[in-house]
Amino acid sequence: MRGRRPECERLGSLVETVTAGDSRALVVRGEPGVGKTALLDYLVEHAAGCRVARVAGVQCEMELAFAGLHQLCAPMLDLAQRLPGHQRDALGTALGLSAGPAPDRFLVGLAVLGLLAEAARERPLICVVDDTQWLDRASAQVLAFVARRLRAEGVGMVFATRRPEDVTGLPEVVVGGLADADARSLLDSVLPGPSDGRVRDRIVAETRGNPLALLELPRGFSPAELAGGFGPGGAGLPARIEDSFRRQLAPLPAETLRLLLLAAAEPLGDPVLVWRAAQYLGLGVEAAEPAVAAGLLVIGGRMRFRHPLERWAVYHDASAEERRRVHRALAEATDPHGDPDRRAWHAAQAAAGPDEDVAADLERSAGRAQARGGPAAAAAFWKRAAELTPDPARRVERVLEAAQAEHQAGMPAAAERLLALAEAGPLTELQGARVDLLRARTAFTSSRGGDVPPLLLKAAAQLQSLDARLARETYLEALLAAMHAGSLASVREVAEAARTAPAPSSDPSSADLLLAAVAARFTDGYAAAISLLRRALEAFGEGDISPEEPLCWHWLAGRAVADLMWDVEAWDGLTARFVRQAREAGALAVLPIALSARMVTQTLAGELDAAASLGQELDTVTEATSGILIPYGPLLLAAWEGREAETSSLIETFATEAFDQGEGVGLTIICWAKALLGNSLGYYDDALATAREAQHPRELGISTWGVQIELIEAAVRSGAREQAADALRRLTEVTDASSTDWGLGIAARSRALLTEGPAAEGVYRQAIDRLGRASVRPELARAHLLFGEWLRRERRRVEARQQLRTAHEMFREMGMEAFARRAARELRATGATARKRTTETTTRLTEQETQIARLVREGLSNPEIAARLFLSRRTVEWHLRGIFAKLHITSRKDLSR
Repeated sequence: MRGRRPECERLGSLVETVTAGDSRALVVRGEPGVGKTALLDYLVEHAAGCRVARVAGVQCEMELAFAGLHQLCAPMLDLAQRLPGHQRDALGTALGLSAGPAPDRFLVGLAVLGLLAEAARERPLICVVDDTQWLDRASAQVLAFVARRLRAEGVGMVFATRRPEDVTGLPEVVVGGLADADARSLLDSVLPGPSDGRVRDRIVAETRGNPLALLELPRGFSPAELAGGFGPGGAGLPARIEDSFRRQLAPLPAETLRLLLLAAAEPLGDPVLVWRAAQYLGLGVEAAEPAVAAGLLVIGGRMRFRHPLERWAVYHDASAEERRRVHRALAEATDPHGDPDRRAWHAAQAAAGPDEDVAADLERSAGRAQARGGPAAAAAFWKRAAELTPDPARRVERVLEAAQAEHQAGMPAAAERLLALAEAGPLTELQGARVDLLRARTAFTSSRGGDVPPLLLKAAAQLQSLDARLARETYLEALLAAMHAGSLASVREVAEAARTAPAPSSDPSSADLLLAAVAARFTDGYAAAISLLRRALEAFGEGDISPEEPLCWHWLAGRAVADLMWDVEAWDGLTARFVRQAREAGALAVLPIALSARMVTQTLAGELDAAASLGQELDTVTEATSGILIPYGPLLLAAWEGREAETSSLIETFATEAFDQGEGVGLTIICWAKALLGNSLGYYDDALATAREAQHPRELGISTWGVQIELIEAAVRSGAREQAADALRRLTEVTDASSTDWGLGIAARSRALLTEGPAAEGVYRQAIDRLGRASVRPELARAHLLFGEWLRRERRRVEARQQLRTAHEMFREMGMEAFARRAARELRATGATARKRTTETTTRLTEQETQIARLVREGLSNPEIAARLFLSRRTVEWHLRGIFAKLHITSRKDLSR
């Protein structure tokens, strides 16, 4: 610990914080050998009164899903019974303790967060994660997620790693080399005899003060070399250290080297397993004695090398045949029932060539990894299985499964490489179609532009005679991609092709009905497709979506059916169910889409507080999962509320991404939000210019109709009545066919703007009547505003005041400040003033406290709030104590006041 006082103080501060009941996370980063593990040892020694859980990443175990998480959680699994049921089930499935559907990795993260918080109730908990760069990907993601969500549990997490990208978003301590004086002192402590001063200076300079290098390099050199001109050179520092280890290994007996290789190949460090495997190799206990005497191997509750680089040197210096021999012994020694995956992996490493039996075992391991929610591990098993498969056709099948797993793991580049490998083999017609489908899905993940629909169409056409169900799903995906891209020509082309999809052999599923309805909508026209659209909508509204169908079909049902039909009630029900099912399933990859869609429907209903609460949850989900924000909901909410700066900021952030991805629907929503904001502020020329920018087809849903609605108002106010009339003609084609109060009310309000003379009054009253029966209060308030403005211009001031005052109060109540100010200006022009808002006095809560208070008022329990906000139950309890203190209340019931 020479020269490490600042680092030790940071670690000591973390222990003090955790002991006081708060939580902290820290990353200790530095190159190999710089002393990260020594700092972790210091932390453990000084964590008096704390429970310590220690995890170490092992390079040869990186392919086993949740292997690192199992190390951490196994000693405290007795506390899992305190977790909410779906979290407990997710954790059990991930660790292979129970069967169930593959859990979302972030739901597993919530379970681990809760488990650590429960463990810390007994006494503060310190979790130490060494060699993070060698953790399996699933464990690394979960542990980083947990560390970012720590608040007030009494839990500390410290990660030691080599690379900054291994754990991001956490405070870190960068550990560098020792200062020259400390480095010389450390070097002198291990030199075996006299040495030349210039040699010492060169060692210190070239090792850059790396403690392990200073300790290890002199061990392999003679006194003459040290005294007469030894100097490290050539290789990089880790390589020099490995060379030092190799020199120390050279004098050991062959039996000892074989035992060390066996220990290096067994990542768990289980002495019982190693000794059992040693018996297969004819090695006895005496083989370990030279390695133990030299300090290279420590045997206790676990077999442990002095340093990970030593393990690396032992393993990689052995010949391929020697490595296969020890892996074969480990496979024989591993229980095929208790740990079949590790046994399969060792057997695969022992295989010298193709072996179908081993490949089949790996295939079964891939299935188990997939079921535990470890697609990256599944991909590794599938890839190795493919390498060992003697039959070319079967090999291609396994490569395709590996590519699918890589795609699910969020590794599109790796999936693309595997697809190229699959294409090099003999492909069946079905396999060729699957290659095209997976390539299209990978492209859609990376970019939602216009190049994706043709790829999906090609795959769907190939699948028609091979797999009818998959062909229909692929056509539906193609429609989804085309609508994202925002190209009407592309949507029509896909819809025409989808009409040729094979009919289902039994009762059509909700997805089948959706495909038929959307395809008919863009081929036969809106009016002809109404009955199919309604039938599809009813299918999605009747109950939960089938487990075999993707949750994203809910989004498409809302986007392509409910908003195309101007059925706000049905759309509201779909988005509510979408959010509920995404939460219940723990589908956090889909949840941001569901939350954003739900925000849109709540904003259109005038429930802006509820939409804002969902916006906070959306931010929480996005931050917790390090995902990409889907800002449609937040953008429209900010525009309706009249928050000019925030709307502009969201547009600036989102426009580049939408443009780069070729996501036409995103560009359309940007134009809608800008034009809406411009009209609310009275910037009619700007609103008209923005609406004209929207070069996207009007037939693709409410977002495109939203632009047309704003264009009509802005064009009338700017004197461009011909443009307004043209937009109105296109609008009424759809609203007349839908025959809903929402659509007909919007059309009437837009028509009233263009109606001359006394006839306009009847049209405005018709709009108010229609919109009053629909659940779209902001649009109703706008109808009152426009009618009031028309009455004022007709010099009917008393009647105008009534309409304008109604509009002003509705806007103010909903929190639509820009529209409220516009109504207030019009009221002043009539000689009246708007009523002032009653002064409210509230104690200032933080944003998270406000969110928790809202959820308590909704009736959620502490565990439910914790799950919703990705916090531990203890953190929610801590926040509630602060809320009660600030509001001077003592119970949850008092929050309703």
